[in-house]
Parts: sequence; C-alpha cells; structure tokens
Amino acid sequence: MNFTIPSIPDLSDSALTQRLQHKLDNKTKPLGSLGRLEALALQLGVILGSETPELRVPQMVVFAGDHGLAARGVSAYPSDVTWQMVENFLAGGACVSVLARQHGLALTVVDCGVRHDFAPRDGLLVRKIAPGTADACAGPAMTAAQRDQAMANGQDIVKGLPGNALLLGEMGIGNTSAASLLLARLAGLPIADCTGAGTGLDDAAVARKVVVLQEALLRHADVSAPLEALAAFGGFEIATMVGAVLQAAHERRVIVVDGFIASSAVLVVQALEPQVMQRCVFAHRSGERGHALMLAHLGAQPLLELGLRLGEGSGAALAWPLLLSACAVLREMASFESAGVAEKSAHQGAS
Repeated sequence: MNFTIPSIPDLSDSALTQRLQHKLDNKTKPLGSLGRLEALALQLGVILGSETPELRVPQMVVFAGDHGLAARGVSAYPSDVTWQMVENFLAGGACVSVLARQHGLALTVVDCGVRHDFAPRDGLLVRKIAPGTADACAGPAMTAAQRDQAMANGQDIVKGLPGNALLLGEMGIGNTSAASLLLARLAGLPIADCTGAGTGLDDAAVARKVVVLQEALLRHADVSAPLEALAAFGGFEIATMVGAVLQAAHERRVIVVDGFIASSAVLVVQALEPQVMQRCVFAHRSGERGHALMLAHLGAQPLLELGLRLGEGSGAALAWPLLLSACAVLREMASFESAGVAEKSAHQGAS
C-alpha cells in the first residue's frame, strides 16, 4: 500500500492571535506575569481555534513494539520486558496507568509489533505488523510496505478516538536506539552525541551501543529522506505514532509529546509537514542524552524538566494539568474591566 500524507494546513491566524493576546493582557494580573503559561494558553487557543478553548476527552495512547537491534545488547533489559510491561499497563500497575487514572486520561495500549500474542481485552488494540522489527545492522528494520501499514494503522486509530487532545506514549525495548538513529540521520548529528543510557546502561555499555548504532548508520549510508530513514531504523511503534501524529495534526487536535521516543516520531513528521509543530506541546526535556538536541533541532521548548527517562507517556501525563490550567485561565479569569480592578496607570508604565 502507499500511504497518503494528510494535509496539515498553517494555523497562523493573526486576528485570532491578537484577540487571544489582548484577552490575556487584560486579565487581572500584571502584564505577562503568568510567564510561559500565557504562551501555552495562546497556543492552545490557536490550535483549537477558540478564545475559550476547552480540552475534551483526552486520549493517552501507548504504542508498543519490539526491535531487532535489541538482540545486539543495546538495552539493559531483555525484549520480553516489552510484552510484560504491556500487561502491566493493561493491569493498571505502570506509572502511566497511575497517572492516567489520576488525571482522567483514557488509556489505550496498541500492540504495533510486540513479540508476544496478547489475549483480547478492553484498552488493547492489536495492530501488529510483525513480531518485532528486523535488525537494522543487517538491513532495513522494516519494509516500505510495513512502514506504510504501520502509519495507516496510526492514522486509523486516531480517527476512531473521541476528544481533541492526543497524548503520546510508547514502550519498546531498544527504541532509544531507533530514536537515536533517526536523530543522527535527520538532524545530521554524530551518533555518539545522540546516544544515551536508555534503560540504564553503564558507560561501557553505552560505548558498545554507539558502535552498534554506527554500524547501522553505515549500513544505510545512502538513506536520507525521512520516510526512508523511518523504514531503515525502525520501530513499528514509532511508525504507528508517525501516522497518529499526522492524523491528529490534520484533525487539529492538541498533540502532547512525551520524551525522546515520542519526539522522534514528531521529528519524522516535522521533516514531512513542518506545520505539525504548531499543534505540538512538548511535555518535558527528558534525562536521555539526545533529547535536548532533538528539541533544539525542532525548535521546541518543553514545559517540564524533571530528569525523567521512563517513557510510557509519563511526562505527557504529568504536564497535562498545565494545559488544563492554561485553558481555564483564558476561559474563567476575570478582566480588569469585568472585575472592576484598576489597571496600571500611564505614568507608572512610563517610570
């Protein structure tokens, strides 16, 4: 199949932006005193096309898949942890499960290519392309057809979800390697700068991981286009996320981007459709080496910096209350006029 990239139009609307800014400036507070919360409120108003934005039925989707490169020792954990953690998500015991419950986020887990067969149950979508990608050092992690099917799956998943906000999560032993490879190739950075401890490797193991990833880059030295790189370096969960992000952006949903892996999916989309960045709120800067470089390449400013490197969507869930607060300020906070509060006088402004 050939995947058709949906249109992601420019959201720039100077009239709406001016109205939103005027509304924020005239709230009962010193000008700009809510700092980055005001910029977030403005962005959410623009995405949702409203001076009174409201986030409805938020969807946390955790995309899971296994990686052929894991067999080369790039992770501190065996591949079986992928399916075991999927079971943990579904049982409600994982960090993202706890945070999703706390913040009222609907949680869906997608088997994009886990090396395990799951019993059907609520909250699980099986969209398995294959039981894990191939070894990117030996050839492409996935075929073009597999990549396109994964992206189409992501698109269809989002089409079937209610609400106007998508929070991205992922699970896959070896997926920091895929994200590092995508960053190195699409941003033109040295692989050593893009590679971190992942699940908790020591310095010697990180050095071995860099050697493996360098081998994968050399194996695909002729690959430079974003979708070709996605197929070469893989991640069925990343490719499915790419499709989900494209569809969410097309539908003008707010996209809350978690850490390094989720950002790598946005990195691919941004290379295809730069306007996607207008719809993305980056939850946090993770402790994974390479994420700061990826955010800088994307020109993204994350909301939080807590040293997280768990994945799962945990950072997106933690940032979620800030989005709710930003919308509430726009909708509910009084203006100087409506509250009968005096504004700063002209001579005070001059002084």
